[in-house]
Amino acid sequence: MTEKKIQSIRGMNDLLPTDSASWQQIEKIVKGVLNSYGYNEIRTPIVEDTALFKRAVGEVTDIVEKEMYTFNDRNNESITLRPEITAGCVRAGIEHGLFYNQEQRLWYLGPAFRYEKPQKGRYRQFHQFGVEVFGLEGPNIDAELILLTARFWKALGIEQHTSLELNSIGSLEARANYRNALVVFLEQHKDKLDEDCLRRMYTNPLRILDSKNPVVQELLNRAPKLFDYLDEESKQHFEGLCRLLDNAGIKYNINQRLVRGLDYYNRTVFEWVTSSLGAQGTVCGGGRYDGLVSQLGGQPTPAVGFAMGVERLVLLVQAVNPSLNCNNSIDVYMISSGDEKTISVAQNIAELLRDSLPNWRIMTNYGSSNFKKQFTKADKLGAKIAIIIGENELANQSVMVKNLQTGEQVEVAQKEVVQTCLAIK
Repeated sequence: MTEKKIQSIRGMNDLLPTDSASWQQIEKIVKGVLNSYGYNEIRTPIVEDTALFKRAVGEVTDIVEKEMYTFNDRNNESITLRPEITAGCVRAGIEHGLFYNQEQRLWYLGPAFRYEKPQKGRYRQFHQFGVEVFGLEGPNIDAELILLTARFWKALGIEQHTSLELNSIGSLEARANYRNALVVFLEQHKDKLDEDCLRRMYTNPLRILDSKNPVVQELLNRAPKLFDYLDEESKQHFEGLCRLLDNAGIKYNINQRLVRGLDYYNRTVFEWVTSSLGAQGTVCGGGRYDGLVSQLGGQPTPAVGFAMGVERLVLLVQAVNPSLNCNNSIDVYMISSGDEKTISVAQNIAELLRDSLPNWRIMTNYGSSNFKKQFTKADKLGAKIAIIIGENELANQSVMVKNLQTGEQVEVAQKEVVQTCLAIK
């Protein structure tokens, strides 16, 4: 009996070679922008102590209640595949003394895991690009992060397909006062709340503001407004941020129902959204979390950051800017007659090219000694140049260099192969 084929786990997808070039190009562009702002990379473990996410994200959030991959290890300790990366970044900063009397501007890229219903652009294993800044409390750094993300969209050619939603949720005390007022209002209108809203009403009522239910949204038009409960310092911080964005020419929409889904946020929250992938979706989101470092055992440290899902970003780029240079074609394909001596010479010339042209993609033929089949393979790989070594070339210590785009070819000495390839490309 034939055994059943083992397949990938639902919602955890393979990234195939046909797609990896797009990912690499997008990652390269984003990393280039981050480098231009002076940010440094941090890498943290995929697995963390479960308590980290309960304390950071919030025990009554959907992530902790329903979406985390949590299990006991062989030492019977509860560990979790990270559902987001900010908490691990803060834990690392505290553990290694990165925040004491200093500022940090960090970025990361890596997989995270949530047990959600898989859908386009949202999977159970997803990849998150994020930025976290520690030690700066004014609105200036909030503005810089928004300017930085705006530069991402410009560099990726998608700026016309993103828009900025902005809000302030105030201090923890102001948010608690608003939470109480919102609950009182919702209690008077339970008949208009769906099951999900009723479940959240006492545990995480601010998440009801994000409800997609049109009946609930209509009800919220009459609900207390969060902005009316903001403390004076938060108002001044937000006004300062808006002035900075206005002066920088960044357009935004103040959305008083934007609260973000994690408990650690305070003051500034923002999302970049798009409607170019069907229903409006979030491309990037973030905000301030000034209390999280002390909440996890460190000294009080102001902090602000954002994260974006790479899968959704790739989908958006492919949808609205398919011309972005994301090909993985071969620059030079080495074609030889197939005997051991010519293969050895071809390998040596390929290594010479790699030494001299480190950013070129150079592939050597192995297997078939049939020239026609080798040229067919070079065409299939999208090669720009073919270097041919047969018996005559071997005897003359030369190579034939063929421009596969024009069909022109020339025989040159082996020591001239680098200059000839450069002249063609």
